[in-house]
Amino acid sequence: MKNYRAYLNWSSGKDASLALFMNQQDPSLKIERLFTTVNAGNQRVNMHGVHRNLLDAQASAIDLPIDILELPEQVDMEQYNALMKEQLIRYKTAGLYHSVFGDIFLEDLKKYREQQLLEVGVQAHFPLWKKNTTTLLKTFIESRFKAIVVAVNEHFLNASFCGREINTSFLEDLPHHVDPCGENGEFHTFCYDGPIFNHPIQLQYGSTVRKSYPAPHGNSQGVSKYHFRFQDLEVF
Repeated sequence: MKNYRAYLNWSSGKDASLALFMNQQDPSLKIERLFTTVNAGNQRVNMHGVHRNLLDAQASAIDLPIDILELPEQVDMEQYNALMKEQLIRYKTAGLYHSVFGDIFLEDLKKYREQQLLEVGVQAHFPLWKKNTTTLLKTFIESRFKAIVVAVNEHFLNASFCGREINTSFLEDLPHHVDPCGENGEFHTFCYDGPIFNHPIQLQYGSTVRKSYPAPHGNSQGVSKYHFRFQDLEVF
């Protein structure tokens, strides 16, 4: 059986971790690298808010190289697409014709990713696609992954969820309107241990901050701003 060389779009959170775990059990697809974008100004992953040194710690513990693309602080879609296309061409030149994502059910995002990759001849893979999100989170927990909630959208969850461990208690406490995997942007996580890791990342909690961002135009909640609570983490 042929092994197709691939890279994984790495968010630092549970969905990307679970996607890597599932793909490690697929002999036809060999993930050779992780890929992440960070804000060039603060060196953090957008929406997750974790610093790039935590990404380096993950890559070391997983034993995969990570490529980090710095994006301008005020990047627009034209700039973003151009920078991403350059990266995709670099991967294709290196022989990586396959790209793995941790998306679950956002149709528009999936179509956008597939279209961008199609333009340069790279194939997209979605190992979690259309799977039940309650089942996915239970699989994550039962597989002994460890993750911390590092960002919470306060429109969906109160601030007390920020900094919590992803475990059975967390799942049971989620309000019924919140997707168990936070697929609608309700919360984001940082994964620090589990079957894809050679060793756990030793962490300590830093400060928590609250920031506001314009809500997407025409959002179903009819709000103009989203308020996020971020839990900073530091490698111990």
